[in-house]
Amino acid sequence: MTDTADSPRAAAAAPAGPGAAAYRNLIVATVGFTLTFWAWDLIAPLSSGYQDRLGLSSFQQSLLVAVPVIVGSIGRIPVGALTDRYGARLMFPLVTALTIVPVLLLIPAKNSYAGLLGVGFLLGLGGTTFAIGVPLVNSWFPPARRGFAIGVFGMGMGGVALSGYFTPRIAKHGENLPFLVVAAALAVFAVLGALLITDRPDRPVPTASLSSRLGSAGRLRVTWELSALYAIGFGGVVAFGVYLPTYLKTWYELSPTDAGTRAAGFALVTVVFRPIGGWLSDRVHPALVTAGALVLVALLAIVQAFDPSLVPMGTICLLGMAAGLGAASGSVFAMVAQVTPQPQVGSVTGIVGAVGGLGGFVPPLVMGAIYSAKDSYSIGFMLLSDLALAGCVYAYGRMRAVRPDTL
Repeated sequence: MTDTADSPRAAAAAPAGPGAAAYRNLIVATVGFTLTFWAWDLIAPLSSGYQDRLGLSSFQQSLLVAVPVIVGSIGRIPVGALTDRYGARLMFPLVTALTIVPVLLLIPAKNSYAGLLGVGFLLGLGGTTFAIGVPLVNSWFPPARRGFAIGVFGMGMGGVALSGYFTPRIAKHGENLPFLVVAAALAVFAVLGALLITDRPDRPVPTASLSSRLGSAGRLRVTWELSALYAIGFGGVVAFGVYLPTYLKTWYELSPTDAGTRAAGFALVTVVFRPIGGWLSDRVHPALVTAGALVLVALLAIVQAFDPSLVPMGTICLLGMAAGLGAASGSVFAMVAQVTPQPQVGSVTGIVGAVGGLGGFVPPLVMGAIYSAKDSYSIGFMLLSDLALAGCVYAYGRMRAVRPDTL
């Protein structure tokens, strides 16, 4: 039976509010984003075991967990542009299915550092689905609801929390079991996604070439302004997601399981506050939400730089930063949804998402290098404070003037 909510006639006659098809696509896309993000972050919760087994330095361990981040980030640029052209109905199941390959390759690569780096490169594919889901969700929801909808979709980054909590626990029952479980989940979703994801019938399909569309998106000033802010907000989320277990294990001498559990709690807070940031952005200008969230991060990063005890002050600082970074991630992409022309949402999302992911690539390497050289993480937290404060000032001073009718 044809879903009347998806037909062109129904779309034309439908009220401005989102219908059942909009919420179906939002739910399915969020589930897929969660699973592919879990796959994308499979190496980080197990990195301490790889470090012990292969005798890795702090920098080598940081590089190992950072490689999927940079590849997944850069990959969002072409994947976002391809989604504009071919739609999420094709791209989401396809990318999910392809991600199964590197997940399974982690099994034979586990005893080789070079092998893990190579598979980590391929595993970056799982991090590109963000650029598929944003244009899908954006097309189904009216402007007044897009901030919240994109925020809900962004909760899929909770796949990092799932990975941090479940991956080491599943590994206790079998060294290869986490990879088999995630691969099976991806396979199931690839089938369900092909059946349940639908592109909006009246969505504009660009006819220009991939290079010209990316060039057009790249010439928009707001693309790079939003990219810089997202590099601080979401980049901070990714950086903590991949490096927090190592930080807690090294500095606070927690067990790998306890460190993973606490890191999962951090990720869970970012997940909860992302739609809150989007919801607030539907009511006030998202630049104000971004500025407020980043000033909170800046202040708490300064406190954490002085190495407080984990309970209670360290926990308060880390969870407070998680709330600020999560809210900023949601508010920045609420701005993307508000000011980007619909045919370019995928391309702009790809660029902004790529830069945001790259923002998460650098901090783990910096933190690892600083700790190796200075036996301290304080400098790293002070750098985070400086970046967050700069983002706060720019969001409040410049981005408040950005309105959809000014572009």
